[in-house]
Amino acid sequence: MTLVIDHIAVAARTLDEGAAWVEMALGAPLAPGGQHPHMGTHNRLLNLGDLYLEVIAIDPAAPNPAYARWFNLDHFDGPPRLTNWICRTDDLDAALTAAPPGTGTATPLSRGDYRWRFAIPATGQLPFDDCFPALIQWQGDRHPAQALPDQGIRLQRLEITHPHAPALQTALAGQPADPRLHLQLGPYHSLRATFSTPHGPRVLT
Repeated sequence: MTLVIDHIAVAARTLDEGAAWVEMALGAPLAPGGQHPHMGTHNRLLNLGDLYLEVIAIDPAAPNPAYARWFNLDHFDGPPRLTNWICRTDDLDAALTAAPPGTGTATPLSRGDYRWRFAIPATGQLPFDDCFPALIQWQGDRHPAQALPDQGIRLQRLEITHPHAPALQTALAGQPADPRLHLQLGPYHSLRATFSTPHGPRVLT
């Protein structure tokens, strides 16, 4: 059972606000995503080569679910920001057995032609203040990054800062083995992503 960085998520109060923020920061338009009826959310996407960026927000046209939304969106406020990273695995059940309590319950989901299983935490928030990755297992060989236009933007570095970084490192058990991932000790929890773009280096936090 291995973990691979699958995508990173920017949360926003509205999808338009989040998309505008990312587009201004990275200098590239986002592609349409879709709706997640089970979660009452919707998204837009950006190709990052071997992974992708997702801007996600509560869908005002969708009914409110009777449970907590993923990415802790029920409690999101303030300007758009990078809130989560998501790792894929070929064995979600084994990954959840090894993960800290509260990482979530494997839930089958779909959007258009895409099918996947996603670990959804009961509270909406992942361990280590959302610094532990959300876990996904794609069904079949379809992946959103393959269908997105390539804007020449690539993730260069993903920094995850947390007051309990050593415990987070232990919980991850050395995964994913990605040289772009850096866990570091700090007084507050935060995510920071650095990208190469046609316009030079850009950063999202």
